[in-house]
Parts: sequence; structure tokens; C-alpha cells
Amino acid sequence: MSGRLTNKVAVITGSSSGIGRATALAFAKEGAHVVCSDLREEARKEYRTDASDLSTVQEAEKLGARAIYVKCDTTSSSDVEGLVKKAVDTFGRLDIMVNNAGVALETGEHGSRPVWDFEESVLEKTFDVNVKGVFLGIKHASRQMRDQEPGPNGDRGWIINLASVFALNGGPGISAYVASKHAVLGLTKVAAWDCAPHRIHVNALCPGYTQTSFIHQLLSPEAEAQRQRVEAQHPFRGLGTPQDIARAAVFLASEDASWVTGIGLPVDGGYASM
Repeated sequence: MSGRLTNKVAVITGSSSGIGRATALAFAKEGAHVVCSDLREEARKEYRTDASDLSTVQEAEKLGARAIYVKCDTTSSSDVEGLVKKAVDTFGRLDIMVNNAGVALETGEHGSRPVWDFEESVLEKTFDVNVKGVFLGIKHASRQMRDQEPGPNGDRGWIINLASVFALNGGPGISAYVASKHAVLGLTKVAAWDCAPHRIHVNALCPGYTQTSFIHQLLSPEAEAQRQRVEAQHPFRGLGTPQDIARAAVFLASEDASWVTGIGLPVDGGYASM
């Protein structure tokens, strides 16, 4: 296969569904070898965003890519270190790390609520996954990239962290999610400085409201009025798709972004312009 990511080795966490799945498949189409990582290989039915019953690995292989699945709890340092090692043992190096796994517990049973009523346990769990998980991904990926031979253009790697438009602004009732995504953007900027001398890019994507399980409540018929209000906050065609975010990830993982590091790129239909 030939493409913008030909023969690059990419790890994507949270790749069984949603943005992670779309990113893995977009990378596969561009010629990358993909290491798909999640807590389970098959997406639960409620998390599926396409009609396929195939796993992400199976879909990537249909596209002609080499692909493997590695189970990983991104809150565990040993798991993340093992994930990077498996990628290197299988494919010889690690070129791209996408720290996509995350949670938005305010969209579940806890619900959104003002800061004075917000449960500490929800804040702690959110930071464990969204912040510690990203930190560990950056740490172990950059250590591997730092010590490997550079590619033909002199770069040693590309790290992409999934933040959010809520890393750039705020909103009511979602203390844990907003704070965690601000932290992801802060980690991105610090790591970009640390990694720059070693020719490792570190950037973040900041999606707007995207049609994944994170916003499943908005996608129900009962929520049509609320969904219309949210869509109106995105001046360019309303809600995004996982593929919209994946295409931006391809750009940040390619030589097209050769002079880009330390940014949080909004992919949000104009939401951040408010």
C-alpha cells in the first residue's frame, strides 16, 4: 500500500469504536501498520458507530494493512509500556502514538451537575483515564521514539493526544471532563518542548460534538430539540463524524505537518469560533 503513512507503525488506544476506530482505519488506508488497543477487541453494541460487525483489526486487514490487537488499560503504566513494546517487537519501531482512550462520565449515570454537587470519585476516575492515561502514552511512546533511528525526513515520531473543544473553553456542569481536557492540552504543550530536540512532534486534536457514544443521549429521538441547539453552535453543518477527526489525525501524523508541534487543533465545524 502507498499513502501518506506508508510503512509507519501506529498505535491507537481506544480503537475498538468511535474516533479511535475511524483513526485506525484512516491510517490503514494511508499505508500504516496499525496496533489497535482497547480494553476489549470487539466494540459493545451501544458503542458502534458503523454497521460493520468486524473488529477494527479485521477491517484494517480488509484494507490491506498489517494490524494487531493488544489489550491495554491505559491507566496502568505496565500495560502502556507493554503496548509500546509489543508494537516494536512486531513491527520494529513506533512512529505514531494516538492517545485516544478517554471517558466522559457526565454523559452517563452521574450526569452534569454544578461544581458544588460534583462527585469527587467522578473527578478522580476521569483524571485517571483522561490525564494519567495520556501522560503514560506520551511517556512510553516518546522514550521509544527518542532512542530509535529517525525516518528519511529526520523525524523520530508523531504523538497525537485527543483533547476536546472543551480544552479551549468551558461549559456548565462538566467539571471533570473540561478540567481533564485542559490538562491534556497542557501535557501536549509541555511534551512538545521536551520532545522537539529529538524531532518528535506532539500535538492534540480538539473535536467538537462528534457522533460517538459520548453523545448518545443527544442522538435519541427524544433529544431532538436539544440536539438542534447543539448543532446550531457548530456553524459548519452541525455535528461531526469520527471520520472528520480521523482525517485531521492523518494530517498531524504525516510529513504534511513537518513544522507543526505543540498545538491543539480544533476540528469542530467552527464551534471554537464563538
